[in-house]
Amino acid sequence: MRALTLLLTALPCPAADRPNIVFLFSDDHAVQSISAYRGRFSEAAPTPNIDRLARQGMIFERSYCTNSICGPSRAAILTGKHSHKNGFIDNETGRFDSSQPTFPKYLQRAGYQTAIIGKWHLTNEPTGFDHWDILPGQGNYYNPDFVSSSGTQRVDGYCTDIITDKALDWLKKNSGPKNKPFVLMCQYKAPHRNWMPAPRHYNLFDGQNLPEPATLFDNYARRSSTLAQQKMSVAKDLNWGLDLLLPGKAKDPRFLDELQNHEYKRMTPAQRALFDSAYAADNARLIDDLAAGKLDDAAVTRWKYQRYIKDYLRCIRALDENIGRVLDYLDASGLSKNTLVIYSSDQGFYLGEHGWYDKRWMFEESLSMPFLIRWPGVVKPGVRSTALIQNIDYAPTFLDAAGLAIPPDMQGSSLLPLLKNAGEAPTNWRKGIYYAYSGEQTHRVPKHDGVRNDRYKLFFLPNSNEWQLFDLKNDPQELTSVHDDPAYATTLTEMKTLYQQLRNQYDVKPDGP
Repeated sequence: MRALTLLLTALPCPAADRPNIVFLFSDDHAVQSISAYRGRFSEAAPTPNIDRLARQGMIFERSYCTNSICGPSRAAILTGKHSHKNGFIDNETGRFDSSQPTFPKYLQRAGYQTAIIGKWHLTNEPTGFDHWDILPGQGNYYNPDFVSSSGTQRVDGYCTDIITDKALDWLKKNSGPKNKPFVLMCQYKAPHRNWMPAPRHYNLFDGQNLPEPATLFDNYARRSSTLAQQKMSVAKDLNWGLDLLLPGKAKDPRFLDELQNHEYKRMTPAQRALFDSAYAADNARLIDDLAAGKLDDAAVTRWKYQRYIKDYLRCIRALDENIGRVLDYLDASGLSKNTLVIYSSDQGFYLGEHGWYDKRWMFEESLSMPFLIRWPGVVKPGVRSTALIQNIDYAPTFLDAAGLAIPPDMQGSSLLPLLKNAGEAPTNWRKGIYYAYSGEQTHRVPKHDGVRNDRYKLFFLPNSNEWQLFDLKNDPQELTSVHDDPAYATTLTEMKTLYQQLRNQYDVKPDGP
């Protein structure tokens, strides 16, 4: 705790001048499903409230995670360190060391009120928070349990709405001129698997065919053969009950039937009746068509994609509405004037790109994570920044904004120089980002690590001893690895140098990640 004591020996600004921090955070929210990022659903499924932050503040177009898994990403955000330094490598074996320094602890010691409400997903009870009210594990969409220092309580309703209710209740009781500055982490379960919408959105997108990605039927040619070995395929791996929300048991072998919809079991009879009524006609049509042999393999994949993407975007509709509720309260209460608000998610997600759902791979769709920030008087409205940032930058940014020194063992960098300079990076800003995934058995994505700069991406697969190099300018969909193309020999050497430099900088062991 010596570093913590040193950081708090003097505060450069009085408490009244330090900003409040509202950290709005979701799970598995792909940037391509946020209209401010100009993704393919911008017209069909806009996100007007998240877009408000882009319009009133700044949006980062090159925002990346260090490890595209829920728990490790959250640990990186709290500590400002890569997974191999904070100790939370993966969800299968990892446990978060809650005794280590985190940005809420630093802020708490500096006089901030600290609260976390919603999804935690870091195994141990939260520390460094004056108030915590969290979902156990992954949590549930319907009638979720919440755990606090007072015990466990089940709350009737839809999880996204309930988290916002709890966050607004805390704000109303703990904000105002007589209160200390605060940091509120409002963390949503949505849109994590199994994509159960709120009842008011069951029929959203009915009768529409939402846009497919160009790579829905990717054959994984011209890249590592390991890409075809994953188990996160829309065509093969979405479950009949859990993911596609279909009733009974699958009779068609093209549908995986290993897991059932656990959310359905939590519903009240009234909730089940609404759910059954909303999905019944579409379900019956599919089952009849399958029995009649009307659907070839491509048609089945397209049906799965449409069911998946509609439910995913339905979950986001509730998420966006609730973000709007928080922003409305901050504006109406006058808190917005001295409140830094960010919206982010723990990583991106595949929405059919490369034929996938889920995350893990270092391809753009799951490497990217949204980052939008509003801070009146500091952040110029309407700015789009192309600077390279990562989730290890959040903690140092919050400390810097509060007037605290940044601990030397934090591996991220404060974003304040970018925020105060209309998104332009200073000359000494990073030239690349480092990523490492440990290779969980879930979904069979192999271990790999790599680097990305403003144009190229290089990653290494140690199990198969393969390099993969992508030219993101000429091949934005990452369909061809050019690691063995003589025309890219110099680029490959340069990127390998960057790879080694960043591994050295972040103290990655030779056999890491």
